[in-house]
Parts: sequence; structure tokens; C-alpha cells
Amino acid sequence: MASISLSNVQKSYANGHPVIRDVNLEVGKNEFCVFLGPSGCGKSTLLRMIAGLESITDGELRIDGQRMNEVEPAKRKVAMVFQNYALYPHMSVFENMAFGLRQAKVDKVTIDKKVRRAAEALQLEQLLERRPAALSGGQRQRVAIGRAIVREPGVFLFDEPLSNLDAALRVQTRTEIARLHREFGGASAVYVTHDQIEAMALADKIVLLRAGTDMTRNGSIAQIGAPLDLYHRPASRFVAGFIGSPKMNFLPGVVNAVDESGIEIELTTGEIIRADVDGRGTAPGMTVTVGVRPEHMTLAGDERGAQSIQCTVRLVEHMGEHSYVHVEGGHRTHAMLIAKLAGDSRLARGEQVRLAVPANACHVFDDRDFAMRRLH
Repeated sequence: MASISLSNVQKSYANGHPVIRDVNLEVGKNEFCVFLGPSGCGKSTLLRMIAGLESITDGELRIDGQRMNEVEPAKRKVAMVFQNYALYPHMSVFENMAFGLRQAKVDKVTIDKKVRRAAEALQLEQLLERRPAALSGGQRQRVAIGRAIVREPGVFLFDEPLSNLDAALRVQTRTEIARLHREFGGASAVYVTHDQIEAMALADKIVLLRAGTDMTRNGSIAQIGAPLDLYHRPASRFVAGFIGSPKMNFLPGVVNAVDESGIEIELTTGEIIRADVDGRGTAPGMTVTVGVRPEHMTLAGDERGAQSIQCTVRLVEHMGEHSYVHVEGGHRTHAMLIAKLAGDSRLARGEQVRLAVPANACHVFDDRDFAMRRLH
């Protein structure tokens, strides 16, 4: 087991283009940390820097307290599982899983014991004599995971290992990865994905990365925290919009009044709502954005309360246990919104409805897109 420490880590290529900027991060022993973010944010590059497959332009990487910037990949005591499996096609499953141990001159008895233990955990016992070409995609990925497990590293690194699998296999293999992390000594794990569902399901800690000009201005890390922290208390509009599916609804508005119980906002759509957020530093006339998640919007019925928006249904997607209802809302200007309602909703295209926007479910972002602290 080993901890990982990144201090002021930067990565730029020869043309000076920054890929990673101002990364400060601690991954504790036994912790499962997920790097999450949009394409191009540098999450795989950051993982490869930990593995030693990419150089660090500036800053310091320590694994278990030892500086690793100049240490060769093979000597870092890390094991990496790649997106494309990276198996040797001419070797059997057993030989693929044993390869790293043989390179390390481990004796045959120990190799056999470790490989068979990992194969049993991964349900590969009946496949040890097969070659990769005779395996399914899910089986190949389990072999790649097994090859990493038998080395008993201090750190496991996963680079989008499930992206080539179908939906059912992704769920199954995700569950296996979480179980194996606990069963095989609880080594530290860093896992890269662009799939927020994987991140929420697996992570003890999520590191959400951003890209583009926002990264250049504010650094690569948008927010670090437990999955539910990022969901309930996003630090910025970017975090709020990235975490959650469907994504959060955003409505621009202007502050009408501020008191100790929250703030009153007039939306550009014409409605006036209250939000349970800390309004200190906020003044009437200030431009803000209100965010509310689709799953927190409900049908308000016929009553015309201050906390609802008059809407016209434009599309209903029936997903089984729930329905995604796309609406056009507002009486002054119109905004496109999504509500996640019960699966037996019988709403039809063109129908008029009111969607409730609870004050305790509202997020508010200032003119710099930073989130105001919620009171509940």
C-alpha cells in the first residue's frame, strides 16, 4: 500500500501548450481516487505522469513519501490497466498474468499460487490456457486486471478500463473492480474516466478536472471531494453542470432581496423565486444564475405558487422507472428545461404544466460562476 502526493505539478509540451496546471493532490493509502473530466482535460496525461510514462514539466510527485520524478516506471511499484487491454496475443491467459512476475524473477511456485488466486477472484480459472483471441472483451479486461493484481503493487492505475465494453459488462466489471480493490490489500487506486456514473459508483474521492481557457486561468482542478459533496455542494457552475445526469438546469436572473434565510431572485423568464443560500456579499441588482437539478423538479399541480414555473411540454422520454420531460418554460422569455419525473407520467407534447422549484434545491452562482454556500 502506498500514498500518492502531487505538489504544484505542471505539464507542457515543446510548443509551450499547457496540459496540466497547478495540480496539488493527496491520495491516501487504501483510497480509491477517480480523475473525472471532459475530453482534453488531461486526466490520462496526469495518470501517465504518476506511472512514469509522461515526464513532469514542473512540480513534484511522491509515492509513499519518495520522490518519483526521475524514477523509471518499472521501479515505481505501480501497476497499470490500459483501455486497450495490452495483452500478448501469443501467450495464454496464465502466461499473460504471470509475465510481470517472471520478469521480476519470482519463483514458479509463488507465480502459480498468485495467478490462480487472482484467476479465481476474477472467474478466469477455466480460461487460463486460452489465448486472448479466444476471449470476449470483458474476459480480456479481467485478464489485464489480473495481471496487475498479481504484482501486488502499492498503487493501481486504471486508464478508462471499461470504455470498450458494452453497458451490461461495464456495470459488472465496475462492481468487480470495487470488490477486488477491497479484497486484495486495499492498495491505493487512481482511476481515469469521463463517465460520471462510474466515478460516483467507485470513488472515495473525485478529482474533477477542467480544460481550455478555464484551466489556463484557474488551474486544472475544478474541485476535489467525495462524490456526494460534488453533487450536493458544487464549487462552481462547471462542476454543477458536469456532475449529474441529465445535467443541471440553469436560469439567469437578478437578485431582488437578501436576508438571513436566503435570497429572492427574479428570473429572466419572469418568475420570482427564493433560494436557501448564504447571501452575504450579495446585493440587489446583482446578476446571478440559478441551478436546479432535473430530479429536484416536480409537478406543482394547478396552484400558482412563487416557487413554480409555467411550462409547455415539448418532448417526453419514457425510460421505465422515470421519464425525462423536456419543457419550454417562462412567461416573459422562454427557457428549455428538463425534469426527471415518475415513469408513469402521462404528459403529452403541447400540454401546459407547472414545475415546482423548491428553495432548498436551488443552487445559485455569482457573476464569476462560483457557487454560493447552501444553507441546507
